Formats: sequence, structure tokens, C-alpha cells
Amino acid sequence: MTKQPSRLALVAVAIVFLVGASEPAGSIPQTPPLFDPTWEQVQHFFVHLLEEQGMVGGSLWFFEDGEPLAREMYGFADLETGRRVDENTIFHWASITKTFTGIAIMQLRDLGLLSLDDPVVHYIPELRQVHNPFGSMREITIRHLMSHSSGFRGPTWPWGGGEEWQPHEPTSWEQIVAMLPYTEIHFEPGSRWSYSNPGIIFLGRIIELLTGEDYEVYVDKNVFRPLQMHRTYFDHTPYHLLEYRANNYTVEDGAPQANGLDFDTGITVSNGGLNAPITDMAKYLAFMVGAPDDESLQLRYDVVLQRSTLEEMWKTEIEIADPVSPGGTDPADLRQSMGLTYFILETGGLRLIGHTGSQKAYFSFFYIDPATRTAVIAAFNSQGAPSEDGTRRPDARAVLNTLRTRLTENVFPLFRDTDSR
Repeated sequence: MTKQPSRLALVAVAIVFLVGASEPAGSIPQTPPLFDPTWEQVQHFFVHLLEEQGMVGGSLWFFEDGEPLAREMYGFADLETGRRVDENTIFHWASITKTFTGIAIMQLRDLGLLSLDDPVVHYIPELRQVHNPFGSMREITIRHLMSHSSGFRGPTWPWGGGEEWQPHEPTSWEQIVAMLPYTEIHFEPGSRWSYSNPGIIFLGRIIELLTGEDYEVYVDKNVFRPLQMHRTYFDHTPYHLLEYRANNYTVEDGAPQANGLDFDTGITVSNGGLNAPITDMAKYLAFMVGAPDDESLQLRYDVVLQRSTLEEMWKTEIEIADPVSPGGTDPADLRQSMGLTYFILETGGLRLIGHTGSQKAYFSFFYIDPATRTAVIAAFNSQGAPSEDGTRRPDARAVLNTLRTRLTENVFPLFRDTDSR
């Protein structure tokens, strides 16, 4: 007598059949076959470039769907201890901090606590002391600050400084307020783009006023913790993480001089105080590219910021006429614009979202391609002192720009080309 299959077995077979039928072969995108040989070329280029420039240390990672596809680590995090750069090395991310400040502002917007088109003086009445030859200070909005189109100057502290005994940045809000009667608006708000560090400090102040918390506390509770960025912090390194902290070096006549592990960004923390290992920054990149195939993970991301709000931040607010990389290393068709604290690069059919950072001798960048859910991030810990003719060696900004061009021309397009997948 032949044994009949059980009803449970038949149901199991049916489920397998239906699952298989719903996902035909080849429907799941695969990493492009050309990625590995292309990345090998990038890897060799990266190492050669950093060696040729005399860079002390650096790290370069590429991701797809929030997971690392490739990485290359070079040189030393700290020369004195002989500690090499590895996956745990904590870099300073400088102006990349601004994108976290933007996220915090959008959280408050989505909670109904502010509007992007509110006058900034509604929250910071001290700004009425600023000289605005183009009209009332009420015409400058939160949106202008987030898109660097407010007309405020670029540097935080424009009057001298640089002595060893002086603070790296103003340390208190009162020092910022004392500068306001000597501050002017340089162009009609909203008429053009001009990078402004004070504008982001004002956003940090608004976050503190509306939440009743220090900026650092608010961002830690509402961004870092939900994203499980447990080794990310502002300014001085916690004792238990000191063994991972990268030093930074000014190189003069080929000799690296350590600038010290830590420094206090003071009242400008919302502008450039971020420190983290790339493994934590990878969680930030994963949040930005999203998790459409993982409902529970996307729900956790949505707690930080709804996908629609994040994409709103990536819409062009104002075009940028300045070249992305002064010196002629950009692709001929490269166009740059500004969203809400994020830069938008468009070239060769790509539309990348990102930001750069530079402070002391730390340099960094990240870019994501939302269409293919790919991302790249890099960090370096050295910069050459200017020579008599103004050149530097290493020239960290040139390294950053050269790598970005190589990635936008050779790596990101692989994931757009359906023939290579």
C-alpha cells in the first residue's frame, strides 16, 4: 500500500512552490561581476595615492544595501603607539556633523514644533542685532540656514585666532551673541549659496531651545541610540574608547606632527563635533539607503525620520555655482546643488547625496546613491602644512577630490548598468 502524503506536507510543498513562483530566477539584484576587478584597481589606486602623498592613515569603504562590499585601510591611527588604522579606528567627522543637525531639525518639524519657513529670529531674537542691508532679519528662515543660502559669513570666528593658548572655537553661546552686532548679511537671503558655519550653530541653538536639552544629549537619544551607533560621541573621547581614537597630523617637510587626539568644538558642536568609527557610520549610511526588504528594520529607521522626510532633505533647494573640486579634477558634466544640510552631486546619470568634513588634519566624505542603495565613505588623519608657494603635501583635499572622481566615474555606475548585473 502506497503511503499518501500528509496534508501538512502538501501545504509545505505548496508554500515552497508559491514562494518560488513569486521570486523568479534573477529577480534579486546581484553585485555586478565587474565590481571585484574594478575595486581592486581602486584599492591599488588608493594605497598608491596615500603613499605618494605621504598620508599617515586613511580608510575607504564601499557598501551595498547597508552591508560592506569592500574596504581598504591604510597606515597608522597613532604613530606614537604604532597603532594601525583598522575597522575600530575612531575618526573625527567635522562638518558631516551638519547632516545630523539637519535630521534633528526635521524631527522637530515633523513633531510640529517648528516650520522650515519660520523666521530664525522667532527662536533666536538676538539675531536682530545683525546688520542686514537687504531688509529685515525676519526674512531669514530656518530653510535658508539649512541650505546655506542665508547670507551669513563662512567662518565661525573671523577675527584672528590660531594661538595655542586660544580656544579652538568659541566655547559659549554668549561669545556668539557678542559677535552679532559686528556681523552682517552678505547677500540677499535665498538668492545664492554660500557655505556658512554660523548658520548651523544657530540650528543647534534652536534644537536646544525647543527641547530643553543640550544638543549632544538630544542627538544621542534621538539619532545615535535608535541607530545603535554606540561608539559615536561628540568632542572628548570617553576613556573606554581612547584606545581606538585616531590622532591627526600636520606634515611639515615630510615629518608628521601630532595635533592631539581630542579638541573641544565648544558652541560649534552642532557644526562639527562628531567622532565615530566607520563601523558606526556604516549604520548611518544604512539608515539613509533604507531597508525596503526588511519591514522591522525600516520601522526602526522611521522612528528616527520618516523616509519621505529624508528624501525631502535631498531635494535641491539652491544651485551651487562654485566648482566641486577647485583645480580641475571634476568630471566635465558634474553639477552640485544644496538640499537641506546635504549636498547633491549629479554626473553621468548618477545622483549622489553626501557631505564632506575637514577640521584640524581630519578629512572625510560620504556619498550614497539612493537609486541603487550603494554608498561610500572615507576618512584621513593628515594634512600638509602650507609651503612657501601655498601647496601642501599631503594635500588631503586633493586626495578626497581625486578619490571621489574615481568612485563616481568607475564604481557607482556599475550598479546603474543593468547589463553588468
